[in-house]
Amino acid sequence: MSDQDGKKTLGVRGGGGPRSGNVKQSFSHGRTKNVVVETKRKRTVQAPKPGTGSGSGKQSNLAAAAAGAKRPAGISDAEMERRLKALQAAKAREADDAAKREAEEKARAEERDRMRAEKEQKEREQREAEERAKAKVEEEERKKREEADAAKKAAEAPAQAAQPEPAQQPRGGRAAPSKQQEVPRKTEREGRGKSKGDGNRRTGKLTVSQALSGGEGGRQKSMAAMKRKQERARQKAMGGPVQREKVMRDVRLPEAITVAELANRMTERVGDVVKALMQNGVMATQNQTIDADTAELIIEEFGHTVVRVSDADVEDVIATIEDKAEDLKPRAPIITIMGHVDHGKTSLLDAIRKTKVVSGEAGGITQHIGAYQVPDPSTGATLTFLDTPGHAAFTSMRSRGAQVTDIVVLVVAADDAVMPQTIEAINHAKAAKVPMIVAINKCDKPEANPTKVRTDLLQHEIVVEEMSGDVQDIEVSALSGKGLPDLLEAIALQAEILELKANPDRAAEGAVIEAQLDVGRGPVATVLVQKGTLKQGDIFVVGEQWGKVRAMENDQGQRVKEAGPSVPVEVLGLNGTPEAGDVLNVVSTEAQAREIAEYRQQAAKDKRAAAGAATTLEALMQKAKEDENVAELPVLVKADVQGSAEAIVQALEKVGNDEVRVRVLHYGVGAITETDVGLAEASNAPILGFNVRANASARNSANQKGVELRYYSVIYDLVDDVKKAASGLLSAEVRENFIGYAKILETFRVSGVGTVAGCLVTEGVARRSAGVRLLRDDVVIHEGTLKTLKRFKDEVAEVISGQECGMAFENYDDVRKDDVIEIFTRQEIERTLE
Repeated sequence: MSDQDGKKTLGVRGGGGPRSGNVKQSFSHGRTKNVVVETKRKRTVQAPKPGTGSGSGKQSNLAAAAAGAKRPAGISDAEMERRLKALQAAKAREADDAAKREAEEKARAEERDRMRAEKEQKEREQREAEERAKAKVEEEERKKREEADAAKKAAEAPAQAAQPEPAQQPRGGRAAPSKQQEVPRKTEREGRGKSKGDGNRRTGKLTVSQALSGGEGGRQKSMAAMKRKQERARQKAMGGPVQREKVMRDVRLPEAITVAELANRMTERVGDVVKALMQNGVMATQNQTIDADTAELIIEEFGHTVVRVSDADVEDVIATIEDKAEDLKPRAPIITIMGHVDHGKTSLLDAIRKTKVVSGEAGGITQHIGAYQVPDPSTGATLTFLDTPGHAAFTSMRSRGAQVTDIVVLVVAADDAVMPQTIEAINHAKAAKVPMIVAINKCDKPEANPTKVRTDLLQHEIVVEEMSGDVQDIEVSALSGKGLPDLLEAIALQAEILELKANPDRAAEGAVIEAQLDVGRGPVATVLVQKGTLKQGDIFVVGEQWGKVRAMENDQGQRVKEAGPSVPVEVLGLNGTPEAGDVLNVVSTEAQAREIAEYRQQAAKDKRAAAGAATTLEALMQKAKEDENVAELPVLVKADVQGSAEAIVQALEKVGNDEVRVRVLHYGVGAITETDVGLAEASNAPILGFNVRANASARNSANQKGVELRYYSVIYDLVDDVKKAASGLLSAEVRENFIGYAKILETFRVSGVGTVAGCLVTEGVARRSAGVRLLRDDVVIHEGTLKTLKRFKDEVAEVISGQECGMAFENYDDVRKDDVIEIFTRQEIERTLE
């Protein structure tokens, strides 16, 4: 069997085959190697000629091609025809692609020709301008030379007249050129020769051989350097450097700026700015910061205009837009339920919503602010309700509810009348200047007395319609549902009078009702939209935090894409937990939101630092002296929502007196973490968790470090426990009970005992364990204890009134006749915080 087996040998030549060539490779140390390289030709596909026929002609061509072509075994006519069609379609596509590429190449070539022509035209105009300027300069120089020659000839005319005859001319009738005429020509020839062989002139494209041999030298000049060189040459040709006209700029000047940044904004050299500062007595480098007043002097010295700006200008993007009257549309009213604790606010709202929120509240009292939307069954309109806590600690929550509301529904229990938090709610409503509707709840009870409620409200300038006033009052019952339609009708009437409108087609603006740190969802804020429409994907800034609306949920837990005016939603996507009561504003870009949030954080930090820095050393010493005898109870507070944490801190700050106080080291929202445990251990403080728990690592760390964790779900219990703990730091109250008096009748000197006073107990009883004071002329001379108390020769525990005894003081012997001994006992009474 041969090596070829009848197969054709591989060749390196042919019409469409590859071509071979030898390439010599060079290596180090003089080594070389010949390598055979094959280059393949590019296959070109000819486009089909037009007019070749279509339709039935194509079918006949395909059939002819199928008949004339070699058909492999097992291929049917239909398959062969299908393959030929595919082949023809591929050829047609290749032809189209080739035509398209050719058209694109033609368009690119035309574009290159056009750009080249424009560039040549520009260079030609530039050369012509340079030549005209150069000709002008040469013309001026020629005129100056002619004037100088004329003056020189006029001065040499008398000398030429004194010569006998002119100089002999050479043969040929031409005058010999003088040396002065030969020198410029020689210089011109040298200059032309030098310009031809100028090494600084750019020679064009960089070749491979030049790059490998390094013929151009090391570092090449940049384009900027070449442009500067051309500019200098052009200025030289035009007769000297041209002074550019200085551009005066409006320089934006913040409160502090670095020297380099100041020079950049003025477009001046940094060295010139540093020099100007030194001339003004300020030694500063380019990286140092100078104040705005110094920078203003430098800017004016350079001739620019100063535009003073402040860091607060970043908030200018939050523009206050005045809505046009034609853009306003009716919106739902916002109703806040307020009143004293346990007067039935949440139960009344549950009866309206047909829900049972109150059953899920710990202790049966509301401790969170809630926002709900309820459809009015009579009118079909939507009502937005805010349910506020009634406990004394939640003053800030009630204040926030009154600030964002349109109507306040004051709930008063008919069996309890007006209470302290009822009065506080009235004051909040008056401060917010919102209309009020009085709902007298629990009217179904036998002991209910609505008339007493109306009478008590008169003391606070609330005159109801029953008393011929202008404040609506409705008798309702949350349990039986009595009066609820009348209450809804009164709310609808009041909302109709207010004519509440808002513009939904603008950037959203709202208020944070509540904020919390959810384990699975991160920071979550309950936002009540007041203006515009909040949409998913909007970028916003709220207080010191910013974020992007990742998702929104309504009061029923359903996902929504947008929220219009008067709609409460839970917003996810914040970078941190905002403060309850912060204002939410939608901005256009994320950079603006981040910049505003960073400015607000820095402003708050500076404010806290300024508050501490403003304290003088004398004030610090005075405070330390005052706090020397004050005991502190440090605590850490973690709560489920921001409003609850705020209420707990305000309640704990009120606990204490001049001798003891509660110090909240840290408070926040979310679960108790290891960081909290570490801080509590360092300060020897307990951690109070309100509706939150510690995670597993925090529990293990607390057990190891001995940190006390306490969990609460009712704010009453938390405040009471802290009061008890703070009461334990109070020093016990010492009371003195006088139990008797004795008069010294005679004194005796006894060896081994000292001076012994013979006494007569005139009043009460004298005890051995009691304390004594020695009185002389009603002045206390000594206070101490008894060393001995004897009756005759026996040591006794006490001596009653009318009997004689002997007394000796501990470490004191200066007793005299007729002195009076006062006998008393001390009683320690444990004190508590009220």
